[in-house]
Amino acid sequence: MKKVEAIIRPEAFQTLRQNLDEIGVKGLTVSEVAGCGQQKGQEGIFRGSRFEVKLYPKVKVEMVVENHELGSIIDVIMDTCATNEVGDGKVFVSTIDEVFRIRTGETGKEALI
Repeated sequence: MKKVEAIIRPEAFQTLRQNLDEIGVKGLTVSEVAGCGQQKGQEGIFRGSRFEVKLYPKVKVEMVVENHELGSIIDVIMDTCATNEVGDGKVFVSTIDEVFRIRTGETGKEALI
């Protein structure tokens, strides 16, 4: 199993959710996050004082999927979220050793369904 974490622009989330649903991805965890990368910071002025904004709002979408689903999920994320501008985000993939459903005690693939 793999854990996919995608940090994306907030405006891309609804379309991504629909596209993932179309290929059968049902389970998602979504968080509002903030961060920066190549965007660095921007300078702003508030009541005559200059300040630097260093973090940008993003959405973090997490899912645990079976290995054979990974390629199509990455393709959907990349195709949906790419604007070819700095700040499109990142996708992280890591290996999951085991998953447990708390309610039933199911493990592995059965716990994901």
